[in-house]
Amino acid sequence: MKIGKYLVTRFTTLVPPGVVPANPIKLFRMLNRQQTAFFLVAFFAWTLDAFDFFSVTLNIIEIGKTFNKSVAHITWGITVTLMLRSVGAIVFGIAGDRFGRKWPFVINIAFYATLEILTGFCTTYGQFIVCRALFGVAMGGIYGNCATTALEDAPEAARGLLSGILQQGYAMGYLLAAAFNIAITHNQPYGWRALFWLAGFLPLLVALWRIFLPETKTFLSIKEARKAGKTKGNIHCYFIYVRRILIIDEAGHEVSAVQAVINSIRPTLKKYWMTLIYLILMMTGFNFLAHGSQDLYPTFLSNQLQFSTGLVTITTIVSNCGALIGGSLIGYSSSFFGRRLSIIVVLIAGAALIPAYLLPRNKTIMIGAFFQQLCVQGAWGVVPIHLIELAPDEFRSFVVGTAYQLGNLISSASSTIEASLGQRFPLESDSETTASHRFDYGKVMAIFLACTYVYLLIIILLGPEKKDAKNDEYIATELNNKSVKDDDTQSKLLTTPEDGQKKQTLENA
Repeated sequence: MKIGKYLVTRFTTLVPPGVVPANPIKLFRMLNRQQTAFFLVAFFAWTLDAFDFFSVTLNIIEIGKTFNKSVAHITWGITVTLMLRSVGAIVFGIAGDRFGRKWPFVINIAFYATLEILTGFCTTYGQFIVCRALFGVAMGGIYGNCATTALEDAPEAARGLLSGILQQGYAMGYLLAAAFNIAITHNQPYGWRALFWLAGFLPLLVALWRIFLPETKTFLSIKEARKAGKTKGNIHCYFIYVRRILIIDEAGHEVSAVQAVINSIRPTLKKYWMTLIYLILMMTGFNFLAHGSQDLYPTFLSNQLQFSTGLVTITTIVSNCGALIGGSLIGYSSSFFGRRLSIIVVLIAGAALIPAYLLPRNKTIMIGAFFQQLCVQGAWGVVPIHLIELAPDEFRSFVVGTAYQLGNLISSASSTIEASLGQRFPLESDSETTASHRFDYGKVMAIFLACTYVYLLIIILLGPEKKDAKNDEYIATELNNKSVKDDDTQSKLLTTPEDGQKKQTLENA
């Protein structure tokens, strides 16, 4: 397709499919017990992952006091986490595609939970940075495995709604971190450390739950296809004794572990490199938007606006309530109005709300925070299903996780950039503070968010969409089949033996 024709189709394909929105209750009823369990375990894993991450964001000033470091220094703990998430995405993404969605997921959860607990025991700034760097590796693998576990076995008609709810695990984790922070951090002798210990313990319960669930049916189908020789680029591993791993490629040659990894991802890069580049660019914008609007916001409230700890927490909770509503609502709506159109609408609204998010100097800022995060996470609510649809089936975990985390890598310095630039704009001193301690973070955040909104709007407008790759009538058909099945089941339950005999007599006559 020529470039000019493609650009024209970017506008014509924004027309909504016109499918009547399905009842969300009916969509939930389409899930069987196993699919429901997969979704819930993925949701809780993603929620607690965010809980662990935002434990640092909410305590930047407190951690800085502990290690005698500035805000900019502590934000490096956020930056290194985001930078190394791409490593975890590649490692656990490959493991998830090769060995299944189950055990790599379990190991991944246990890994990040352990590092979160260890962060609470750090006694030096260096130890803190190392723990957060390793935590980034562990955190990087979670998103791809969560998205595939939650969505790939789910009925297609319900995926848009589930995608929006799944993504809001991130906002729910932020909300939980804020709530537990105000309840724990200043009410016991260990300060911020106790919050990290709790945040690290809870994910271990999710890992235990996942152990008792089976492998996803989609992966088992892919595994059978590989055995049948339908998927190219297979690498077969034979475990000999306990210490030695012999890896043999399709030609029967023994290869090193590094070469085995390269061989496993080479078909993906060769065939889908344009898709992967686009997804990385898209996720770069989304991650700049999320981290640019959230990570330094509590510091902006406490440092520049001089809000108390309680008021900062309340504002954070209010903003995340907006995020939960926006993500679920827009994710649900995207199944019927299109993925790209849904994202574009909330991006425009979010850009218009930047002044309300950062300019008020009293409690009315909560209103702007609510609606700004409704837009930010509303756009994010479409991300999981949009990624799943654009990624190839046989390399879904690798492509989704890698695109997401490489986007995180590129945008990893968001909070550090905002903090460093903000310190170039000191505010006038008052009776309690000096100019060297208060900074105009709001000005920098406003410019940063405006640039991000423009970039992301262009990326989404010019990008592809596969929402309508299959017949739109599939949703209605699937819902009707479910309804018919339920009606048959109900009729059987209400039919007495006498009714059955009468019916048989009439049929014989």
